[in-house]
Amino acid sequence: MGLRFAQYVKELQRIKPLAREEEAQLWQAYKAGGEEDARRQLIEAYQPLVFKQALPYRSLQNIMDVVQEGTVGLIEAVERYDPERGIAFSLFAIHRIRGRMLDFLQKEGASDSPCMDAAQDEGGSTYKENLMDTSPTVAEQAENHELVRKLRTAMARLPAREKEVLENVYLASQDVQAVAEAMDISPSHVYRLQKTGIRRIRGMLSRFMQYW
Repeated sequence: MGLRFAQYVKELQRIKPLAREEEAQLWQAYKAGGEEDARRQLIEAYQPLVFKQALPYRSLQNIMDVVQEGTVGLIEAVERYDPERGIAFSLFAIHRIRGRMLDFLQKEGASDSPCMDAAQDEGGSTYKENLMDTSPTVAEQAENHELVRKLRTAMARLPAREKEVLENVYLASQDVQAVAEAMDISPSHVYRLQKTGIRRIRGMLSRFMQYW
């Protein structure tokens, strides 16, 4: 982990979560009044969302580039978000943050890098535990539940081998080599099945995701 990322984490620890009324006022000031200071405060307050998505890639040398791409996604989300729709901003933003990061990693050829271990600091606790509380609200949990339900339905419709790969890699947290050996196929074949399965799921969920 580089010094820049360590400094970034240190700066995040100073961020305090917005109270609900305070956040509502900021959204009103920005969306109705165009106040740039309100926009800046919202972006800063939700920077921990970028951190949470960047954390699995912390071992990459270009981790701060990943963070920067995620921040661009966060900024886009702040600019496009409509508070009147009643969707939690964190859920609206996370897809844009993650999408920006994955697009960047794919261009850099690092999207398959084995850097998904849990982050530990020198004291043994995770970075996430040292940051502000970002636990989901009841509304966010309900929206997540609906997404999980639709995801499970989509998974069930996949071809058997694609479904097996995704279940083993993402649900059982097995590494690609272990999955390849268990299925008696090459790791590259596992990657192909994984990418095809994800592409199918994205297609099945596209109508649902357009409202996020």
